[in-house]
Amino acid sequence: MYEPIRTKSVVHRVGTGNGDHPDYPHSSRGEALDIQLAGHLAALLAVTDELGLVESAERIAGQVARLRGEQPARLPHAPTGDTGDTVTLHQRAHDLAARALLVAASRADTTAAILAAERMDAHAAALDSVGMAGAH
Repeated sequence: MYEPIRTKSVVHRVGTGNGDHPDYPHSSRGEALDIQLAGHLAALLAVTDELGLVESAERIAGQVARLRGEQPARLPHAPTGDTGDTVTLHQRAHDLAARALLVAASRADTTAAILAAERMDAHAAALDSVGMAGAH
């Protein structure tokens, strides 16, 4: 019914002896999740800075620094006065916080998970206050 595979696999597994590269940096699943979480939080930080939410941005920056081992690069942003831009930024921040929450939960990083959940709630409330309840 099925024909056997006649060619060798092009996928090489780590530690199989086929194409091992000892100088190639390998990271554990936990390290990969930390990198991913730091990336999501850094993106959330950029949007939070753009919204002018100073206290929240400082908390997020602290988590990024903890994960990366150094302070994140930041650009100073003044809060926008345009409601349309603000709505878009809150929607983006809500989505980024949700992604960070998923990764933090996978990593069992309670501190980051709580921060991400709080940011999701804050951005959902901000969207509700401008009549965008269905946007999240």
